[in-house]
Parts: sequence; C-alpha cells; structure tokens
Amino acid sequence: MTTHDLVRLDRLGPALAEATGGDAWRAATAELISGGKSNLTYLLRSAAGELILRRPPSGKLLPRAHDMGREARVQRSLSGSGVPVPEIVLYDEGGLLGIGCYVMRKVDGHVVRGRLPASYARTPREREAMAFAFADTLAALHAVDYTAAGLADYGRPEGFMARQVRRWTGQWEASKTHPVAELEELGRRLAAAVPGQERCTIVHGDYRIDNLVFSLADPGEIKAVLDWELSTLGDPLTDVGLLMLFWREEGERQISLIPGVTHLPGFPGRDAMLRRYAAASGADLSDMGYYQAFAHYKFAIIAQGIAARSAAGAMGGQDFGDLDDEILQLARDGLTFIGG
Repeated sequence: MTTHDLVRLDRLGPALAEATGGDAWRAATAELISGGKSNLTYLLRSAAGELILRRPPSGKLLPRAHDMGREARVQRSLSGSGVPVPEIVLYDEGGLLGIGCYVMRKVDGHVVRGRLPASYARTPREREAMAFAFADTLAALHAVDYTAAGLADYGRPEGFMARQVRRWTGQWEASKTHPVAELEELGRRLAAAVPGQERCTIVHGDYRIDNLVFSLADPGEIKAVLDWELSTLGDPLTDVGLLMLFWREEGERQISLIPGVTHLPGFPGRDAMLRRYAAASGADLSDMGYYQAFAHYKFAIIAQGIAARSAAGAMGGQDFGDLDDEILQLARDGLTFIGG
C-alpha cells in the first residue's frame, strides 16, 4: 500500500485543521519514520509545524494488537503525572483512515537508535546520567497512582503473569511459520513457574532507549516516553526484565531489531541499572531470573510477528530480513534464566 492509502491526508488534514485551529494542516505531507516494527509512525509536516501520526500496520492484525485507543488513553491519563508523554492532538476510531489512529505533538529531542548523535553524551558522566535517567523514569512510571490517573480499568492485575504467558503463547501460535522447540520449551517452563506478584502498577511493556526522547541539551533529562502499545496494569518487573534484555553490555551480541548504544564505554552495566531501579522503586528483585526469561520469550514472539508482517508487506515497505536465527537465539538465552 502507498503512503496515500495508509495516511489519507485528504481526510486527515482537514481533521487536524479543525482539531488544532491551523488551516495549514489541509496541505500536510507525511513521511514514514523508519524503525517502527509494530505500529507505523509518520512525521506530518505543514506550514503550521510538525506532528506525529501513529497507526497500525496494514493487513491482517493479531487479536488485541495495535489498539490505538489504548495508546492515546494512557498518554492522556499520564499528562501531568511526572512521567513525560507527548500531548495527544487527535484520536480517531476509524473514520479517517479506516482503522484507529492518533496524532500527537512532536517532542523535540534525540531518539537514540543504534548510535549516539554527534557530540552527544560523550563522557562517562553524561552516559551514566543518561542511563540513570532511563531507570529513574521507569521507577517513576511504576510509582504513578493509576486509580487517581483514571486508569483503574486499564488492565486486570490479578493473575497477570499467568495471563501474559498464555497471551504470548497464543501470539506465537498465531504468527509462527514453523515450530521452534526451544521457544516452546521456554513457554512451558514459564507457565509452570509463575512467581507471586509483589505489586501492581502501570506497565509500559516495551521500555527501551529508542522509545524515549532525550533532551537535546542534557542527556540526563528525558522529554517523553513513547510507544505505549503494550501498556497495561500488571507486574512492573516485566518492564525490568525487558530492560535487562535490551541493555546490552560491552562485547555482547547485539539484537538486530533493537540496535542500541549501552554497550559503549561509559554506560553502566546491568547490575548498576538494577541497583538504581531498586533504590528508586524499593522493589524486591530476587526473582529477576524469571522475568528475564519471560522477556526473551516475549521478544522472540514479537520478532516473529515483525517477520510475518514484513513478509506480508504490511510494514510500509520496511523489510527486517530473516529473523529465524535471532528468534532461536532469544529462546536459547531465555532458557538459561529459568530452571526445568
């Protein structure tokens, strides 16, 4: 499908003009922001400025995936909470593009994918500040009173982890192209060893450096947290498990889908990040092995979904290549964190 088919500026432009009071949005342009591997993200430009559009991929969607209403709702609810989020300008259930979408303000700053911007966070002190701001913002999210924020019905905290394992197993069955014995064994072990849940919080579900906007002037300041597609209410240690997966250390194999910078000299390692999060949150991290195993399981299945959507031409022309080896390695690594 073309950008015209996916964005429909003939409909979206007038709606934005009405929502913002800026008539220049009737003559907007759209450019796909590469790097998005689930929902599609477009930079919208006009004489009135820049905005960001989020919409699902084209083609057949997995059940309960790509819910734009949830993304828009949680960001609106977190406004003023201390967790920085972009302002939602417009949400539409499907009348404009034929599927749910929303438009938000563009937040100025650096989105770090694969490399640091030139002359940015050059010193060990700046890199530590960047890392600790990342951990502190996650702790701040987990400290939000979700009832006061109007999100008491945003998820079902009871039995969260067991449901998560079942949900991602179902996603695997819906998107796999062939069996992967190691991944299926990891799923069985996770289902058999679900730990007790210490507390319930808002969970981001995909918390990593390239889903944040860092201040242009200060690497230790986060301007916005992005990509709330997988957010819900549940066990916050699932976010910490993902942090551990994505936080690669020097000399480690990089994850091709998530090119990062944390392996560069000067960034603190995983143990330091866990200590920082624990100090900020007061959380008991004694079961982190389970949550790290689950993070590998979940991300392997996300990778399979990306591969399936890419092969079906549903990713706006983006091609992420053959991910079979990466999925297998994620499964094997996940098994090292959980006993049989």
